[in-house]
Amino acid sequence: QNENIVSNFKQYGLPPPELVRSDNAIYGRHYRNHLPLFDAIVTDPPYGIRAGARKSGPRKDGEVRPVLDEHRYDHVAQTRPYAVSDVMADLLNVAARTLKMGGRLVYVIPSMLDFDESEDLPRHECLRSVSVCYQPLQTELGRRTVTMEKIKEYDESKSQSYSENAWVNGAESAEKVANIRDRLLDIAKTKPGYEEKAAIRKKKRKATKDAKKKAKREAATKKVEGTDLGTNQ
Repeated sequence: QNENIVSNFKQYGLPPPELVRSDNAIYGRHYRNHLPLFDAIVTDPPYGIRAGARKSGPRKDGEVRPVLDEHRYDHVAQTRPYAVSDVMADLLNVAARTLKMGGRLVYVIPSMLDFDESEDLPRHECLRSVSVCYQPLQTELGRRTVTMEKIKEYDESKSQSYSENAWVNGAESAEKVANIRDRLLDIAKTKPGYEEKAAIRKKKRKATKDAKKKAKREAATKKVEGTDLGTNQ
């Protein structure tokens, strides 16, 4: 319970950070675009292996409901799935827009054996690649830590073009960082003993879920009993 963003900064003797929750998919709604903000951006964006990315928007296309004035203060916007290829393209676009000249973007991107650094890394006209460091995680899966530097001023009139040209080979390159979890699962299914191991994992998950439900019921019962005793007194 003590492992969080603030404790991480404290561990390294750094002052607590300012936390801002926003959506890179609609960056212009959160920040003014009149000048660069950052010397560096360091991030590990969600790429759908453990937790999928989401962005602001209605769960169903065309379903937009107005937020009443009395609900605006504590309203939590609906979210929808955010494709990993779009996450990466938007990240580079935001970095190109908000970094100071010479500022750097450092990010992590997943990759499998068919990944080609020269063609499959997302790119941006305002950023140049400085270094790429590969870390193998499994036989088929690894991740690359990519460093880029801002070398050109951002042109707002080309915003759409920047995003559309983020992937050299278009959908083919973007697909290589999308659906990683599904691709790993397909590979795992071809290995001996997969069904048995999957059954064991399923059994463990059910036991854990049942134990949590039991603990929750017991806690609720104790709370009710405590309330009754207080009333009787």
